[in-house]
Amino acid sequence: GGAVRVGKAIAMALARSGADIAFSYHTSGDAARHTQQDLESLGRRALGRQADAASVAECHQLVDAVVGHFGRLDVLVNSASLWKRTRFSELEEEDWDQVLDIMLKGAAFTSHAAAPHLAAHAGGAIVNIVDLSAFVPFPNLTAHSVGKAGLLNLTYGMAMELAPAVRVNAVAPGLVLPPPTYTEKQIRAAATRNLLGRWGSAEDVANAVLFLVQADFITGTVVEVDGGEHLAWRR
Repeated sequence: GGAVRVGKAIAMALARSGADIAFSYHTSGDAARHTQQDLESLGRRALGRQADAASVAECHQLVDAVVGHFGRLDVLVNSASLWKRTRFSELEEEDWDQVLDIMLKGAAFTSHAAAPHLAAHAGGAIVNIVDLSAFVPFPNLTAHSVGKAGLLNLTYGMAMELAPAVRVNAVAPGLVLPPPTYTEKQIRAAATRNLLGRWGSAEDVANAVLFLVQADFITGTVVEVDGGEHLAWRR
């Protein structure tokens, strides 16, 4: 989940902080090539690799390839996701499995494969990208919301089991990047949902990830990067 949008912003922020970057992508091959070039232009080593997060075998192959290429693994960011409408009354098994496998199974088994490498130097970190549906489900996005709630609880569970060698945290973005289909009217209307009355940026999320990677006394928590949207309904 590192070739485009928020995933790319996270990769770029980590590279600017001095990290070499491996990132995965599924169908965004052209974007991945540009992302790798952008990372290398910062003077960092970069590796883009195609993988299907819904496949446990490919999750393990991805981690093996990264460790084989760089020799070690310090940080894992689980950001692969599929934004797919799944109204409960119209729910299909195929849609449910696709969304949950990418978002939740992929994060679980990539983390499972990565954990020994992260623990090897007693300073590894995992950051999972959830969103506000982890707390209150989004309408007509049942599978997505269940997946993000599961990913948040996976964060807590891994934080307990992988401590003290590996820290595990989550970031919950709010309005940071409008969907490509949004009109200007929809973008303006959405901005009224948070306390700051505006959209954030992908870089806001990336900065939160960077903070959690560097904050070595924080584990088992979630940082909400949402302009106060989680409180705005009270007002």
